[in-house]
Amino acid sequence: MEKLFDKALADFVNDMASGDAIRHMADRGMTVCEIAEHLSFPTEKSRIAKTVWKHYIDTGKIRLTPPESGRGRKVSYVKEEGPYGRVSFRQVVEELPAQEVEYIRCDFGKQLYKDEGGFRKKLQILSETDRDYILDLPWPLTDVWHILDERMKRILGIRK
Repeated sequence: MEKLFDKALADFVNDMASGDAIRHMADRGMTVCEIAEHLSFPTEKSRIAKTVWKHYIDTGKIRLTPPESGRGRKVSYVKEEGPYGRVSFRQVVEELPAQEVEYIRCDFGKQLYKDEGGFRKKLQILSETDRDYILDLPWPLTDVWHILDERMKRILGIRK
């Protein structure tokens, strides 16, 4: 029971210290490695990756189930100052119409699990940041759906 409490406390402390910053930098397109370099509070890369992954799921950038309507969400942050001068960021979520959102099925977790060496070799043609984007996130061993943004178009070699 004590270990469970310690883990919950550590998660809370890390989220309070760097959670908003991690989510903000992820929204700006930074990879887990880039985020780790910019944080002033020491945070393990695995914890950053989990925070980014959860944020992408929460905001709809990544879906664990096929998109039914093609709807997505646009997330931004509003800077607010509290009564004692404490600055915080409030998340603003805006629903996007179906025609503005396109998802693509990804199986990076499966590919990495089946043949890690071959998969890493395949990723060598990508830029370092695009390669880090794929390798640093905790992709599950099932298909996921990712918003088809410019980064995913580069990674998957899609020309439009």
